[in-house]
Amino acid sequence: MHIEVPPDVRATAVQLGAGVPYALKVLAGRLADDPDMGRPSGLHGVLTVMADGDLFEDCPDLSVGYVREPDRIRIRFLRPVDSTEPSAAAHDQNQDREQGRDQDQPVDTAAAAVTVREIADAWHRIARRLQSNAPDSCAALRAGASSAAIAALEEDLGVRIPLGLRVLWLLTAGDDGADGGGCLPGNRALMTLDAVAAAYRLKMDSRANQDTLNANRPEDERITVWKPTWIPVVALGPADSTSGLYLDAATGYLGSWSRYDEAPGDELDTQVTYLEEAADMLEAPDLATRDKPGLIGGTLVWLSRIDPVREERWRPLTG
Repeated sequence: MHIEVPPDVRATAVQLGAGVPYALKVLAGRLADDPDMGRPSGLHGVLTVMADGDLFEDCPDLSVGYVREPDRIRIRFLRPVDSTEPSAAAHDQNQDREQGRDQDQPVDTAAAAVTVREIADAWHRIARRLQSNAPDSCAALRAGASSAAIAALEEDLGVRIPLGLRVLWLLTAGDDGADGGGCLPGNRALMTLDAVAAAYRLKMDSRANQDTLNANRPEDERITVWKPTWIPVVALGPADSTSGLYLDAATGYLGSWSRYDEAPGDELDTQVTYLEEAADMLEAPDLATRDKPGLIGGTLVWLSRIDPVREERWRPLTG
């Protein structure tokens, strides 16, 4: 479901507090999952949903009005809820308690808020280091994808895209690479949305072929090469999708994949821990253990997969 947030609503969010844009993103993600979660507002065709400001930094309690259409949701207004007026927020919460619905909702909202903040903070840390030290690599990052583009990809894949991945793609829609390498450890690259769709189709075709072979094998000898919930997100390089990392939408963990259908490997990282470790290595390169970041001119180059021909030009990144 496409969520449309008009410019005036985005501007209002910025004016209301530093944490309000995050809160709005969280609500947008929840509305994409449950378009009918709102309640009648008294305005014709407009539903409202409340956000608890205590779950976000620098954010008041919010009332968000939206219109649900067959193929999209359009946010109509964003208003702070006056804490001196128990009114709508308190009344809605009491009704939720009576219906047994509110016990799960605050937990879900809190978890979503944390996810949005962690992904955004980790990526901003990476982007800031690139901007300061590796301008060529920074320039290779694409602008954020639109909600419509992400919704179209979700429909194409037929799998729900996790909130954290939505947030990342809203910040950047992929890495075109600098000097043939991406900005993530191992010179891997965040895949563009088109590359994600192409790799997913290829792996689903491999799955279908393997299922045919598995039909004639004992159960303990069957091979899993791909699952529908696995979303490819990171490639070996900007122009090399022979292998990479996928995000399991069912578990939230990353795993490794290859075009050659080797058994997938577990990375034991979530999207958050993977990005946070990359940011940590860029901010404190002397303490990095998994890989070593460095520079060749204005390009970030990770030592683990450096071309030997270029190694003499490589200089370690300093903190």
